[in-house]
Amino acid sequence: MDTSSPAVFVNADLLKVYQGRRVRAVVQVARDEGATMVGQSTDGHQLVVKGSPSFPPSHFVEVIGIADGGQSIRAEICTDFGTSFGAQEYNQLCVLANGELKSLFL
Repeated sequence: MDTSSPAVFVNADLLKVYQGRRVRAVVQVARDEGATMVGQSTDGHQLVVKGSPSFPPSHFVEVIGIADGGQSIRAEICTDFGTSFGAQEYNQLCVLANGELKSLFL
């Protein structure tokens, strides 16, 4: 496993803290605008993913890329998780990974 450039677990609220850094987020696709995907983060806020391939609406997509502003990510890797995903659980993971359990994550 390559740990030279870890991706921090984030939701939309945490994204602004990591501007310019590599992050990992899950987005539920609302609409696809060509090379840009608009979706809802696991904390209920809108996120824009730039440079992503097309995914069907309502699918959950994990995005790894660079935090590009307060509410957008420049995608490097996108993985389709389908229509069934534990968004609340993932959101709690983001909170824990950036809070009291931060030392357990890269």
